[in-house]
Amino acid sequence: MLIGGLQRFSLIDYPGKISAVVFTQGCNFRCPYCHNPELVSFNREGLIEENYILSFLEERRGKIDGVVLTGGEPTLQSDLVDFLREIKNLGFLVKLDTNGSCPEIIEELLEAKLLNYIAMDVKASLENYSEIINVKVDIEKIKRSIDIIMHSGVSYEFRTTIVKSQLKRDDILKIGESIRSAELYVLQSFRPTKTLDPNFLKETSYTKEELEDIASSLKKLVKRTIVRY
Repeated sequence: MLIGGLQRFSLIDYPGKISAVVFTQGCNFRCPYCHNPELVSFNREGLIEENYILSFLEERRGKIDGVVLTGGEPTLQSDLVDFLREIKNLGFLVKLDTNGSCPEIIEELLEAKLLNYIAMDVKASLENYSEIINVKVDIEKIKRSIDIIMHSGVSYEFRTTIVKSQLKRDDILKIGESIRSAELYVLQSFRPTKTLDPNFLKETSYTKEELEDIASSLKKLVKRTIVRY
């Protein structure tokens, strides 16, 4: 495992649970608004040893409920299955944050019963995906991940970070179409505090009221939409 960071305690990353957050190193997308730019490359300097993480978690048994695997993109890690099995053996719930580019890995993790919650970032409408993430993407893999997650039987959410210049109202409604009948869709307000592309420090999100209005329009497409502002 390439592990670039550890947050020892979180009340917000795993809905309804107290968690630790493990940040994997390396991502195959290049979203300009990414708020973890230091985790995008597969840099091997300053990594945290896997055994250190497992020892830390062993000491936290009974004090936290679960572990969130985020990144970077966790499904790119070749030994993810073994790592999550170790975490599950310690008795923790596991939440996976993913961009959905590796549906076969998501499926493998589900079949092995290693996941309790999945959060997939749906970056854009399917027709504009590559333009938003700045790399070519196999859109069929994104669609397959959406389908796998919706039929997984575990708790899940789809979420989109809303940068006003990148996603218009119609774009967000098209995303809603691509996840039609999903249990939960989260509109995340963009916060220009740290970005992969420095130019995006000047970008803005919609107001909370505007996002709430868009969320209301999504009611006919998904079962529940919330705004994280």
